Amino acid sequence: MEKTEQEAFWEGSFGNEYTLRNDADRFLSGNIALFSKILGRTQNVRSILELGANRGLNLIALNQLLPSAELSAVEINQQASEELRKWGKTKVYRESILEFAADYPRDLVLIKGVLIHINPDRLPDVYRKMAEAAKRYVVVAEYYNPSPVAIPYRGHDGKLFKRDFAGEMLDMFRELRLVDYGFCYHRDPNFPQDDITWFLMEKT
Repeated sequence: MEKTEQEAFWEGSFGNEYTLRNDADRFLSGNIALFSKILGRTQNVRSILELGANRGLNLIALNQLLPSAELSAVEINQQASEELRKWGKTKVYRESILEFAADYPRDLVLIKGVLIHINPDRLPDVYRKMAEAAKRYVVVAEYYNPSPVAIPYRGHDGKLFKRDFAGEMLDMFRELRLVDYGFCYHRDPNFPQDDITWFLMEKT
């Protein structure tokens, strides 16, 4: 299947520049604070799959919190995939989320700051992959808006979309229930995040 313009955008030079911009030290404490809150509402998470992991900043934090958990990552950008492989603590699938098919279910499937960059027409495909890949939990952490809206992203149109991603998943998959949710503010004095809203869902 032909790549979407969003896939080509992140696979190419812009994705490379994004990888270089985001270093672990700057984000580690905020990610640990965020994921400790989320994981505190879960039980027995022994395997985690992240879709769109980039260089692994979320997985590095999760590894600090759950050092014995098996980690897996899907990443379209070659440079970011190489950084993940160098880290050496995660199984890396170097491909598009839209092409990925989970080889086995994981206890928790995570997507953070990625659904906002997916072609809206393909979101149902991604939701389905996430639900099928999750043995128990799904975590969505994205920019939230009650209705779909597109906004410019670093001078580019058609590359960032906000909507109620978790709500759409809950409507699409009746076996999912909402466990918890929260907001992370960019002005938090200790653990800032980029104004994301997170949702923890569980299969029932």
